[in-house]
Amino acid sequence: MEFDSFRYWLFTWTCYGQWLPGDRRGFVGNVRQEDGTRAIHNRFGTTCDADIPALEQWARQRMADRAVTLSREDAGVVLAQVRETAGVKGWPLMAASVMFNHAHIVVGLGDGEDSRTALTVVKAWATRALTKSRPVPASGSFWTAKGSRRWLRDARAVRDSVAYVADKQPNPLVVWRGEG
Repeated sequence: MEFDSFRYWLFTWTCYGQWLPGDRRGFVGNVRQEDGTRAIHNRFGTTCDADIPALEQWARQRMADRAVTLSREDAGVVLAQVRETAGVKGWPLMAASVMFNHAHIVVGLGDGEDSRTALTVVKAWATRALTKSRPVPASGSFWTAKGSRRWLRDARAVRDSVAYVADKQPNPLVVWRGEG
């Protein structure tokens, strides 16, 4: 891991309609604080917000279609495309896992590369790959609009994130661990 050349990130994104804001399992999204301001609790190693039933119900009522799920074949397509995207972009990919309802990757970005843009690129290329084997859902997307981008500030955070992604996901459809 060359921290001089790359900044490492844990990216997580969910399938459309899965893991809505307010979910009891935890979620990363804007929540209103007691003082009225909004915050996103997505720092690595900290607790996410969870179990806000009214928020989850509000989000579910606004869904344009049913929730998207991925098959093992879909997960293989997503993983292959994530690996290709990282290779084309020159991003070191440390780990990836795809479950039926979400995906995680640990990836390095070069100086000046924006993590928001990088996550958008990964999701867009995965969408293009998926549309070769299945139609785009009626909602217009396989994925939720955004995703979580957690900056991993040191080698320990990267190691812990790789272990989380590659070894600790329940029921992964596909898992990949890079060398390094």
